[in-house]
Amino acid sequence: MKLALDELSVFLAVVDSGSLTAAAERLGQPVSTISRLLARLEDKLQTTLLRRTTRRLDLTDEGHDFVKDARAILESVRVAEDRAMERRGQLAGPLRVDAVTPFMLHVLVPLMPGYRALHPKVELNLSSNEGFIDLLERRVDLAIRIGELKDSTLYSRLLGHSRIRLLASPGYLRRRGVPHTVADLAQHELLGFSEPEILNQWPLLHPDGKPVRITPTLASASGETLRQLALQDMGIVSISDFMSALDVSAGRLVEVLPQLMQEKLKPIHAVYYQHSTVSAKIASMVNYLAEAMRVPETVWPSLTTR
Repeated sequence: MKLALDELSVFLAVVDSGSLTAAAERLGQPVSTISRLLARLEDKLQTTLLRRTTRRLDLTDEGHDFVKDARAILESVRVAEDRAMERRGQLAGPLRVDAVTPFMLHVLVPLMPGYRALHPKVELNLSSNEGFIDLLERRVDLAIRIGELKDSTLYSRLLGHSRIRLLASPGYLRRRGVPHTVADLAQHELLGFSEPEILNQWPLLHPDGKPVRITPTLASASGETLRQLALQDMGIVSISDFMSALDVSAGRLVEVLPQLMQEKLKPIHAVYYQHSTVSAKIASMVNYLAEAMRVPETVWPSLTTR
């Protein structure tokens, strides 16, 4: 029995996309080809990997077990190709990077011209998801995560820390007044997160020493949306320096209650799936970001080619 890489690729595409039709669109092949390759794989393995009904596809127990092996095989091949390219002095092929929208817009995008200058044959694919994602399921090579890590199945490298501040626009403060105490916040419009709830715990303490957890008067799951609302004079927001430093330096946002703020730094990690040899492309991006982000975080939003 000899398994072919195209059979494994088709199997995983079907699993990840949920149907033969979606897998065919994803791979740019006819549905008949997808069906034939999948049937050939099952024939070689002498087992059924997927149960087909008129409405959906479900993995069998054998299919569940085989998914991990198939991913490992394809990942090993990809890593071997990367290392061969590295030995020839060049990196090439796709590199998929994911980050929350604010970090993507304010840090990663300004850094990409510099990375492309170093590695022009690497095909960058940048995506944004506001929550944590399964790297394998989403076919992501490298993700940037802000906050404490909990997933032990991933390798990680600390890139830096992000400072949190309370901010509002001058126009909002002229209209509603400047708060001077934590209690004053009750009289203001508070821009917070619809999820996760922990992000609505602001870096302030009540007089009794308990942390301040706000109930937003206007909420969004996106930090970038909250930043834009603050710029539109809609209220007070708690966001990171990496996305607000240019607004503060330009006077579009000003700090609120700075004398009462508790120092709050969130770690920023590059995370990637564990395998025996780290892809040279992943390593090149991680090393590039780590070097670029050695400067103070308030400089990150204005980073250009280094």
